[in-house]
Amino acid sequence: MSASRPTMRVGQGFDVHRFSDDPLRRLVLGGCEFAGERGLVGHSDADVIAHACADALLGAAGLGDIGMHFPDTDERFAGADSMMLLQLVAGMVRDAGWAVANVHASVICERPKLAPRRNEIEAALTARIDAPVAVTGNRAEGLGAIGRREGIACLAVALIEGER
Repeated sequence: MSASRPTMRVGQGFDVHRFSDDPLRRLVLGGCEFAGERGLVGHSDADVIAHACADALLGAAGLGDIGMHFPDTDERFAGADSMMLLQLVAGMVRDAGWAVANVHASVICERPKLAPRRNEIEAALTARIDAPVAVTGNRAEGLGAIGRREGIACLAVALIEGER
């Protein structure tokens, strides 16, 4: 019988939300509020970065998706703090016997500019996941709904490790 060896699994997450017409709706990305920017429509705080990261982690661990665990039909999650949900997801992944190695999130938007707050966003996500998180910003170059500034999308990839 051979000794167990580390197993790695990869998960991919995606989320997209359109901008809200509600002037009181806050824009939250990676747990950071962007004052003066239009918020996103969603049952929770609509943090596309936190949602994509959560789906990547859940997918890597074979634990379903964010909608399965925190459905938008459940009033308990109305206005929920997505960073708190992300922290719960990271705990589920650990409870399933996995360790998060790292997460990378690519945010696609015309605005706001993420570069001035990238370090703050990465630190907030890293603290909730308890693993390194890198965030990159990309523009849609005027193409499609994101390019027309109708919303924000995010793609995330998570690497997890465990003994299997």
